[in-house]
Amino acid sequence: MNNKVSRRDFLKIGGIAAAVGTSGVLAMNQTDPHTSHNHQTTPPTHAMQQGDHGDLPGTVGEVNHEANGFNPTDLLTDFDYGQVSTLPNGQTLREYEIVAINKNIEVVPGIEFPAWTYNGRIPGPTIRAVEGDRVRIKFTNGSNHPHSMHFHGIHSGKMDGVPGTGPGGLVEPGDSFTYEFDAEPFGLHLYHCHVFPLARHIAKGLYGAFIIDPKEGRPAVDKEMVMVMHGIDIDFDDGNDFYAVNGIPFHYQNHPIPLKVGETVRIYLVNILEFDLLNSFHLHANFFHYYPTGTSLTPLEFTDTIIQGQAQRGILEFSYKHPGMYMFHAHVTEFAELGWNGMFQVTA
Repeated sequence: MNNKVSRRDFLKIGGIAAAVGTSGVLAMNQTDPHTSHNHQTTPPTHAMQQGDHGDLPGTVGEVNHEANGFNPTDLLTDFDYGQVSTLPNGQTLREYEIVAINKNIEVVPGIEFPAWTYNGRIPGPTIRAVEGDRVRIKFTNGSNHPHSMHFHGIHSGKMDGVPGTGPGGLVEPGDSFTYEFDAEPFGLHLYHCHVFPLARHIAKGLYGAFIIDPKEGRPAVDKEMVMVMHGIDIDFDDGNDFYAVNGIPFHYQNHPIPLKVGETVRIYLVNILEFDLLNSFHLHANFFHYYPTGTSLTPLEFTDTIIQGQAQRGILEFSYKHPGMYMFHAHVTEFAELGWNGMFQVTA
C-alpha cells in the first residue's frame, strides 16, 4: 500500500470531514532523503474534522507542547533581547547563544516532523536589538549536519553566514562560530541557515525573526506579537503538506488570540515559506496600516490583505472597533485549510 498522501488529499479528507461531521484518518511514513540517515517515524494516525469553530477544517486533539519544548501562544511575545552590557566605547552590546539541534516536533496530533531547529523550536528565537547596538551571536552546531546563520541586514561579508565567505559560512557539527556586527538598518528582518541544499535547510526549520528597533523607538502600542509564516513538508517531496504560523498548524484557530476593543496591535510578520512562490495575510472585518520591512515609520498602505514572497516581511498595526471572533489567515484557500488559519477573540 502506498502511504504517500498529497496535500490535496489532506484537503479532500478535511472537506469531507467538515461536511459530514466525521473524521478522516490517514497514516504515513516519513523518510527524509536529504539526511545522512533514514529517519523513520512510527506511522501516525491523524484526523481532520469539524472542530469547535463551526465547519472549519482542523485537527482532532492537541499536540504535546511540553514535549515539543515550545508553545506558539508563548512565541507570539517571546522577544530575546540578549544579555546586555556596555562596551568601553559606550556602545550597547547584546549577546546571544544559538544552538542548532535535530529535534522531532509533533506538528499535528500523531505526526512528528524530524526538524532542524535553532534552540529546539520553530521558528528560532526572535532576536531583538536597537539600531546601533553591537550584536554578538555565538552559534554552536549541535546537529549532525553543517549549518550556519545568515542575517538579513547590513554587515561585513565574513559575517554573512554563506559558504565560501569565511568560517561562519559553514559550521561543522560540534563546532562554534561567533557572528558579530552592528544592528542596522532598523526594521523587521530575519535569519536562516544558508548551507546548501538551501531549500531543505530552511524547510526543516532553521529560521527566525530579527527585529531592530529605531533608536527613538516606534510609537507605543498595547500589544506586540511576532508571526513567522512557513510550511511543513512531511513527506519530503519538496511540496508543503501543512502551513503554519509559529510552528504548529491551526494553533491560533484552536487557541484564539485575546484582544480588547480599542487596543492597538502591532504584528511583526515574516514569510519564510519554502516550495510555494507567495504567502499572504488577510485580516477579517478590519484594516491595518502596513510598513514593508519596517524600515520606515510611515505606513505604505491601509489595507486588509498583503502578499509576501519568501523572506519578505512587514509590520501591521490595527485595532478593533467591535467585540467578536475574527479570523486571520492566508488568502490562499489551500494554505488556510491546511493550517494557516487563526482567530482573534476581541472582547469589550
